[in-house]
Formats: sequence, structure tokens, C-alpha cells
Amino acid sequence: MTPERILTFGEFRLDPVSGHLYRGQQIVALAPKAFALLQFLAGQAGRLVSKQDLLTAVWPGVFVGDDVLKSTIREVRKALGDQSSEPRFIETAHRRGYRFIAPVNATEPPRLAVSQNTPRVSYARSGNVNIAYQVIGSGPIDLVFVMGWVSHLEYFWNEPSFARFLTRLSSRARLIVFDKRGTGLSDPVPVRELASLDTRLDDVRAVMEAVGSRRAVLMGVSEGGPLCSLFAATYPEKTEALIMIGSYARRMWDHDYPWGRTVEDRDRFCQTIIEDWGGPVGLEERAPSVAGDPAFSAWWSAYLRMGASPGAAVALTRMNAEIDIRDVLPSIGVPTLVLHRTGDRCLRVEEGRYLASRIPGATFVELSGIDHLPFVGDQDALLTVVEDFLSRRHRREAPTASLATVIAVDARGSESELDLIRRIFDRECEFFRGRSVSSAATPLAASFDGPGRAVQCALSVVGMARQARIDARAGVHIGAFDAAQVNEPVREGAATIAAAAPEHQVHASRTVVDLLAGSGFSFAERGALAAGGDRPLAVLSVHNTVPVEE
Repeated sequence: MTPERILTFGEFRLDPVSGHLYRGQQIVALAPKAFALLQFLAGQAGRLVSKQDLLTAVWPGVFVGDDVLKSTIREVRKALGDQSSEPRFIETAHRRGYRFIAPVNATEPPRLAVSQNTPRVSYARSGNVNIAYQVIGSGPIDLVFVMGWVSHLEYFWNEPSFARFLTRLSSRARLIVFDKRGTGLSDPVPVRELASLDTRLDDVRAVMEAVGSRRAVLMGVSEGGPLCSLFAATYPEKTEALIMIGSYARRMWDHDYPWGRTVEDRDRFCQTIIEDWGGPVGLEERAPSVAGDPAFSAWWSAYLRMGASPGAAVALTRMNAEIDIRDVLPSIGVPTLVLHRTGDRCLRVEEGRYLASRIPGATFVELSGIDHLPFVGDQDALLTVVEDFLSRRHRREAPTASLATVIAVDARGSESELDLIRRIFDRECEFFRGRSVSSAATPLAASFDGPGRAVQCALSVVGMARQARIDARAGVHIGAFDAAQVNEPVREGAATIAAAAPEHQVHASRTVVDLLAGSGFSFAERGALAAGGDRPLAVLSVHNTVPVEE
């Protein structure tokens, strides 16, 4: 019997796709290791299975004693209502092992075929990566929908509630959906290169350019919210409005963000992914109202499997845990709607309230319900609010400032040495798509629309200065930037950070570092620096651990 078959014995059904043991239509609570042990025993029905074979199958590569095995057997027997003295299912062969004695019927699980109504999948080129996207509808505005965590464009449409959700959105707008790089139908990438928010901005922009969208409403669910927020702040001229659903500013706990998860919470969830990927991982938190529905559970399990590998899912989870956009929120200047359900078990409602309180002029709508996934539960109430927001004519002034990362290079030496550094600086800024914002006070300064490219540029310039034995250092800072201002705080902050850095080092403000989760850079705390703002700047040194992107 293959391990992926549904096993039926007595009044029970063991479904490896959903990861549940059922008695009739009711789920029987069973820990993951107990489930794996039962699956292995039932798959070997009628055969004596030695203790060592069980230990190897259920706890591969881990030393586990007889006590743990016996305890797990007891848990399985309790779930089945079985007695060791008069067994119906599991018989003990003294000192030798165990035998599953009930007749077992094995059947192939139903195939989750891709829906025949799935919209056409196209691809946009972002750097050297192909990003899969779909366009649905032809409404008067463009709406870019960004799903959180992992996704799979075709499997969106296999769940009726999700298909209905997207279809209704497409009745009011030209709906644009895509799979983030390394997930779903987009190009797979090495786990270490799953991309920071910075890189994903390029992916969103590439998809918009591919479909001819000059301006769009950005809608982000969960982890999609920070990405959409960063895009709105960085490209206000491309953003009509911003909608965040069940989202957050920071994933981890902090003294002034007590709703975040602890490191222990994160590590436990990552371990669950490693052990249980292929089953309905995280469903109890994300959609508790349908967690007991076998059909939805089977769809969710397949959706996750198709969306990402276990290693990618862990890497994404750890990367998302490092995201912190708190200092970016005040820079968002587009009309914003924040939606959150009161009983959301995955991300607490206080996180939605925090987002709305930090974004100038944002509208916060609190909805009843316990589900995190927006298409589960009362999706009509949520969509009605969204449609009302989309139908309004939002008045807004043309943006004069946008979120930008500024680098300043502080070079010291002879006139010929400074001339060489300027030529290096100009060449590297052009390569990394920077724009000169030099002034009399900061003769070597440039702005970038992504912190990753800014840091790479700074490291490259300083590295070349070291090779030429020229005294140089660089500072990197981020914030709402308006090049027309003479005394620009972001430019001045970058210059102050650069001046205080040791020779041949690049230092960056904490906000820059918070946006580089998953970028491959390494950082070291360097204390606080007075830079003329409301509070001292936390500064970190930056080191490159990834190759420069061509």
C-alpha cells in the first residue's frame, strides 16, 4: 500500500491528504507522530512490524526510546477506542513489535484537478525571474491582489469560496493576481533567494507593466499587506489606493508591539511545517470555521503543497517574521482602507488598528468573524466594504515625495582621489538604478526606490575605494524623500550616518535593515546616532553575503 492512499478500517478513515483521522464525518484528534505511526501500521496491515521499523519510519534520524513508542501506541489506541487486552486494531507481539489486525481498504484520494474555468496564466519578466500572473475582468480600475505566505494561481480557482471571492472582485475592476517568485507557478528560486520585500516590489512593477497598468489599487492579504504598503509609499504615482486585509506592521513581538509572535511561536510553527507539510498546516488558525470540512481541508493541503516546498515555506515564514514596516507607514500618502476581523486567530485585530492609526487618513473597518482568510466566513460583508471603497472618487494631491532610500558616501583624500571616487560613485549608481541627489553639503548622494539596491551600491563603492586605498565610508537611510527640498532630512540622515562610520564600512539605519529581511545581507548593531530627527537613529553595519545581482 502506498502511503498516499486513503485507508479505511472499521468505522475509521485515515486521509493523508487532509492529514486527519475521521470517524464518520467527525475528525478524531491525533498528534502528528501518532497519525504517522497509525498510517504506517495500517499501511502494513496483517504484517508484524518490528519496533525498530516503527522508530525508523516515524522518527527517522532521531534517537527515541521504547517509552516514547509505547506512549504513542497508547495515544493511537485511545483515539481508536482500542484495548491492548482485546485488540480490534493493534495487536502487541511481546518484545517483537506490533501488528495491525483489522481489514484495511486502500483507495486513491480524489484528484484535485485544476478547474476548467481557470483564467489564462501569463508571465512577466522581473530581472532574470518569470512571474506568473492572471488578469480577470475589465473594470474601470486596476486592482492588484497580493495573497499572503504562499499561493498558486490555478489552485485559487479549485476552491469555490475563493473563486467566488475573486470573481466578485473582478466584476468591479480589472483584477490582476500573481504568484510571488519561488511560489506557485512563478519561477522556482533557491531557498536563500526567495526575495526580500525590496525585490518583490520589482515583481509587482513588472506585472503591472506587462499588463499595461499605469496605476492600480493594491490589495494585500496578511503578508501581502506590508508588500503593498511599501509599494504604495515608494510608488505613489502608480498607486490609486491601498487596501490591507488581516495584515500587520511587524510579525514579531516587541515592547511597543505586544501582539506579535514570540521566537518560540515562530520556531514551533516552522517545526510543524517540516513535520506536517502536505497536510492542512495552519488551517486551524487561518480558517477555523471550515477546519473540520474534509473537502476544504483537502484543498488547503494541496494548495500549500503546490504553492511551495517545505523548505521554501519555512524560509518564507522566517523571512516574514523579520518584516517591520512601522516606520514606513507614516510615509503612505494614498487613500487607505484597513480591514480586520475581530476574532482573527492568526493576526490579532489590534494589529489592524495599529496599521490604521499610523497611516495618515486611513479608514479602519472592524468586521465580525474568526477567520483570517478573507474568502472564508462572511466574505459578502468584507467585499461590500471593499466595493464601497473602490466606488468612491478619492481626492488626492499629486505626490511631491515618495519613500526612497538614500546613500551618502563620505570620501577623504586628494583631489585626484576624490575625482576617482566620484566616477566610481556615478557608474555604480547608474548600474544599481540610483538617481543623484547630491548637494553642496552631501556631494556624493543618490536615491533608490529599493533599500536592497541602495545597500548593494554603497557596498560596491566602498569596496572599490578600499581596493584603491582611498579613505571612504557610506551611510544608508530611508524615509519620505523630496529632492526639491534643500534641507532634506533623509539625505542629511544618510550623510550623518556616513560621517560617523569607520573607514571602508557601510552603516545603515534600523528602518533600512527592517526592510531587508531575506536579502542575504548580514548586520551588526552599532548603537544610536543623533541625526537631527525626533529620536536617535539606531545604526547597524552592513556586510554582503550574496553575489551582486546582474
